[in-house]
Amino acid sequence: MSTEHIPVKLVIAGPFGVGKTTIVGALSEIKPLNTEEVLTQAGTMVDDLTGVNEKTTTTTAIDFGRLTLPGVVLYLFGAPGQTRFQVLWNELVRGALGVLVLADTRRIDDSFAVLDLVENAGIRYAVAVNHFPDSPDYPPDALRKALDLDPRTPLVMCDARDPASARASLIALVEHIRELVLS
Repeated sequence: MSTEHIPVKLVIAGPFGVGKTTIVGALSEIKPLNTEEVLTQAGTMVDDLTGVNEKTTTTTAIDFGRLTLPGVVLYLFGAPGQTRFQVLWNELVRGALGVLVLADTRRIDDSFAVLDLVENAGIRYAVAVNHFPDSPDYPPDALRKALDLDPRTPLVMCDARDPASARASLIALVEHIRELVLS
């Protein structure tokens, strides 16, 4: 019996404060690498904390985690959400099979810049709406319309803190990639 695993690179993207570091941590079987730094007063001029007032840190480069499944090892790269870090984008998505885009219903408009990046790069993706305690709930059809998603793009609800919910989001992405590759 072979113990070889196919390596698969996936990127977790989304706007500032949406839960990318959290979901990588919930999914990773190893202690995740993260480049979290404390938000400073100077950053308040650049980072809009509306809706995420309690946020005290931010990713300044990447998050990295690994998840081994039968026959495959997923390498998870969390992308920073601020525009000033988009210089990393092309390198992060190079060789990636797909992107899981996290969205937040408290700040849905913040998702458009990331969705544009993903679509312009021509990368397969799924959208996971991360639920926060104060998030308004909307039906999936309303979210799909608000995000202007293609009907074939997977849209799932998740709690980035919950490993089972995080895995379900990742499964939606991987199944979508599989369908597109096999069709």
